[in-house]
Amino acid sequence: MPHSTILLVRHGQSQANAGGVTLENPQVPLTQLGELQARALAPLLPSTTAGIWSSPFRRALDTAAPYCERMAQPAARHDELREFEVIDTLQMRGSAFTERNAAVVRFWEMAEPDHRAGPAAETFREFHERIARVRTLWLPNLADGTVIFGHGMWMALLFWQMWGFERIDHAAMIRFRRFQLGFPMPNAALYGLTHVAPGKWDIKANESAMRALAALGAGLDQRAHEDAASSETVSA
Repeated sequence: MPHSTILLVRHGQSQANAGGVTLENPQVPLTQLGELQARALAPLLPSTTAGIWSSPFRRALDTAAPYCERMAQPAARHDELREFEVIDTLQMRGSAFTERNAAVVRFWEMAEPDHRAGPAAETFREFHERIARVRTLWLPNLADGTVIFGHGMWMALLFWQMWGFERIDHAAMIRFRRFQLGFPMPNAALYGLTHVAPGKWDIKANESAMRALAALGAGLDQRAHEDAASSETVSA
């Protein structure tokens, strides 16, 4: 069987990542830094592609947009690529980051696979089974060179399963959360998946690209500092 490689791309920095107020999960936009990351990503991705796939969430689609423009093709949206709906963002819409974060912390401390934190939320078991469907049913059939734009926790659970962790219980949830929080998954992270044998994947980070994209944040902060200093000098 010839090996095929798929590129996974996490979306750029979103308003939620930056501590903004709670919006419905599908509608969370990119920040200014996230938009810069999306534009910087496009020339770092392959100059040819067998297809572009994306989560239906706005932050993933907006991250894909510059690359789609470069390739002159739209991204195919797939609902299975959406991020884990840990909490019900429809119910919590307009709440502050601190309130949203507290709800997420409570969910993971409870670590009950079948707990649903609101009508529009997803259980961990449902999320786990959704990732398993992608991993076993359609990911192996994607063409070599496919690029997928998605989300950090989604990618972390996919890797977790690929490394053999497939149990769904209280202890497994706790272990996964520790893994997910410690795994290198910055905004605009790039990972290559090579299908080396049935059910077997090689996972490789594009560290140089991830470092370059992370440096955009430092550059943006420096420009903001210089602009503020310039404004203070003029007003004085």
